[in-house]
Amino acid sequence: MWDRKELKREAKDVLRRSYWKAFLVSIILGFVGGGGGFPSFNFNAGSSGSSGISDSPGVEIDWGIFAPFLAIAIGIMIIAILFALAFRILLGFPLEVGSMRYFKQSAEHEANLNHLGFAFNKGRYLDIVKAMLWRGFLNFLWFLLLIIPGFVKMYAYSMVPFILADNPNIGYRRAVDVSNQMTRGHKFRMFVLDLSFLGWIILGTLALFVGVLFVLPYINATKAELYLKLRQLALKDGLTTEEELRLTQTPVY
Repeated sequence: MWDRKELKREAKDVLRRSYWKAFLVSIILGFVGGGGGFPSFNFNAGSSGSSGISDSPGVEIDWGIFAPFLAIAIGIMIIAILFALAFRILLGFPLEVGSMRYFKQSAEHEANLNHLGFAFNKGRYLDIVKAMLWRGFLNFLWFLLLIIPGFVKMYAYSMVPFILADNPNIGYRRAVDVSNQMTRGHKFRMFVLDLSFLGWIILGTLALFVGVLFVLPYINATKAELYLKLRQLALKDGLTTEEELRLTQTPVY
């Protein structure tokens, strides 16, 4: 079993050795994996008559002339959404796995920024993208059902990037399955672990939101420590093997 305070203490020890590297990786991770909104286009019209809309007495506007501009705006929004999805899938997913590999290896005394590019190898890239896309698809389906099951499965699949950071060729179904088994019986405690960072996040938000950026390395380093503990338990319980996770092979970048 793992202890929340111990994970945080070990994460702090790691950050004392390489905080600014962790800060850089966290900024990149936040940029490629963080949520973002698109500007919303609001078209307000009053009550409609037959063919025109009267905004003021005696003035009628024929909205038909705006149809081409509306079509262009919608087209631009669709293109922007598709571009954001492509960016997240083709660049964000590989960098997320590379970031998790950095934090995982940093916890094992190897703070090398080269790990960021770990996924950009022809022997790993497609397998990593496929596995991360499968995880995202499953999370999406669960959130469509109900919010609470969605959050539960989000924690169940949260170790997938770390597992891929160990073995990018493990297979998309197997990566999800191992993560699901690893986190079984731990999800509520993982939720409490996340809640324990709430105070830091609030303080960072009060500091014009900039302070949150300095908390991210602490959160990511703690999650890496959590993975190492869960991996150790999974190996002990026979849920996976060192060979499957490639823990016995020479480290690669």
